[in-house]
Amino acid sequence: MIRTGRAELDFSGIRTEFGLPQEFPPAALAEAEQAVSRAPGEREDATALPLVTIDPPGAKDLDQALAIERRPGGKFRVHYAIADVGAFVVPGGALDAEVRKRGQTLYLPDGNVPLHPTVLSEGAASLLPTQTRPAVLWTFDCGADGEPESVRVRRAMVRSTAQFDYESVQATIDAGTVHPSIEALPDFGRLRRERALDRGAVELQLPEQEIEPDGEGWKLVLRPRVEVDAWNAEISLLTGMSAARIMLDARVGILRTLPDADEGAVEALKRSALALHVPWADGVSPAKLLAGLDPSRPEALALFVDATRLLRGAGYTAFNGTVPEIATHAGIASSYAHVTAPLRRLVDRFATEVCLAVTEGREVPEWLLKALPELPSLMGGSDSIASKVDRACLDQVEAWVLEGEVGREFDAVVLRSEGNGADVFIPEPPVMGRCSGEELPEGERVRVKLVQADAARRKVAFERV
Repeated sequence: MIRTGRAELDFSGIRTEFGLPQEFPPAALAEAEQAVSRAPGEREDATALPLVTIDPPGAKDLDQALAIERRPGGKFRVHYAIADVGAFVVPGGALDAEVRKRGQTLYLPDGNVPLHPTVLSEGAASLLPTQTRPAVLWTFDCGADGEPESVRVRRAMVRSTAQFDYESVQATIDAGTVHPSIEALPDFGRLRRERALDRGAVELQLPEQEIEPDGEGWKLVLRPRVEVDAWNAEISLLTGMSAARIMLDARVGILRTLPDADEGAVEALKRSALALHVPWADGVSPAKLLAGLDPSRPEALALFVDATRLLRGAGYTAFNGTVPEIATHAGIASSYAHVTAPLRRLVDRFATEVCLAVTEGREVPEWLLKALPELPSLMGGSDSIASKVDRACLDQVEAWVLEGEVGREFDAVVLRSEGNGADVFIPEPPVMGRCSGEELPEGERVRVKLVQADAARRKVAFERV
């Protein structure tokens, strides 16, 4: 692990370059403050449910809390509480206008650019432990195969009993001391993963680079993948798929969509697997092939990168009156909607309000119907900014940690080879960069030399030794 410790290394340049907002308008802040003292209205009292949250360490914007019960016959009941942002944001108000501009929370190493004022996102609307909060409560009664037999969604008051992070939960599961509210999570999560593979859902187990503070500077680390990540994600996916079904049945709402990969993309992946000497038996889907690979193997990393071609073209599809032509997400292999992160993502609040209206037998409000057609472009724009900001931050830290190392040689894995160069992954420090040179076969381990580490341009480059 290579680190940098210079005090002047901050991300203000990236904030300026992308025009990231520094403050909320006074009118929006005033609305947020007023919302804190507003009564949440009549709703179900679900404070007796022993809900818990699982988030990254130190997180304060807690969108989800869960509790899983075992039922007779190997069945399950899943309670999933989602922060009820709709209880705080007045449609058409100053805060609503501002969050539509922002689209989503942006996470930078030196501080977030929140979607909502922190008095809400890290306070009154967040499902913080031991605090009674308004929530949208989903309850799923699932069979022994993990599939939902009934789905219920309603507004409720909830009270999280504990806040956990992924690694600590994994440690308690491994030690047999897991909290009772999530004791069934491993069994239910595995069932849902099996159903995902049966559907053909694609998961790319690429290394997750993360930036962490290190004294006065920053360090690059690889976030370890633990099973709890995947199991917890399956609860969110179950909720999003159920929300999509509600909206499709009612013929109104907004979906997260991704067209199916064309045959050319699948054939190209098969050629890559052949070149990488990864066996691909007849009849095995891309999803099951990728799920069976060891992500620590260089050929697996290269194939995961190549498989990104299967997941191109994601967007949002709003509809009212007719089912859209493309109503599924190819990566999930199902219809799907974002509803589980409303503190951090704009579209979730709107999709949730559609689901509540439909299931309560109410007309979808006019303000909501009017907003639906605008949401795909608002979310597309914010997704683009978020991706660019994430990449810029990683590029910046990669350049910082490698300053002064020009000329040094590293072990690398070739990820994607094109022309007279390739994208390579350096395990230590965890850096992805461009490498020049001929004969850089994908999936091979090679020795490379650092030839550029330009912090001003956020650029790192290697050449094959």
